[in-house]
Amino acid sequence: MSDHPPEEPATPDDSTADERAAAAEKYSPRGNPMETASRAIRPHGLDDAKKLATEAARVAIENNGQDVLVLDISGQSAEFDFFVIATGTSRRQLHAISEQIDDALEKGMGDHRMGIEGYQESSWIVLDYGSLVVHLFDEETREYYDLESLWADGIVIPLEDLGLTPNE
Repeated sequence: MSDHPPEEPATPDDSTADERAAAAEKYSPRGNPMETASRAIRPHGLDDAKKLATEAARVAIENNGQDVLVLDISGQSAEFDFFVIATGTSRRQLHAISEQIDDALEKGMGDHRMGIEGYQESSWIVLDYGSLVVHLFDEETREYYDLESLWADGIVIPLEDLGLTPNE
């Protein structure tokens, strides 16, 4: 045992420590972003995203999309707020629905698609609008991936609540 007290660990000079503390304060999140509104995550809030989802669902219905579903997943994801899921009966129909949704959201609502996947394969077309993701499936692929079960904690919004009438 030594008679000397333990040495203090080396610390960075005070100005560097102050800068780090200021940066940590500036960039640290305030509360849980999944529970509180955040302009960084949802710069336009949920209302604009819901309007986009409603318009995408309307277009899918008008183009004879089947089993159209609007799913609010804002409580499960910080990346996006709504899914619109629809089934088409052919490659041509899936292409038409995706193109019409893109046209309606861009020209009619001023929103621009951020990405698209699966257009060439056409069994599952994904349109990414940031707060809204549209999934267009053929019947077999929709059944196989079963997004409704995967995102079962999401809230299904009845089409009637959005002013829409589903296809029979």
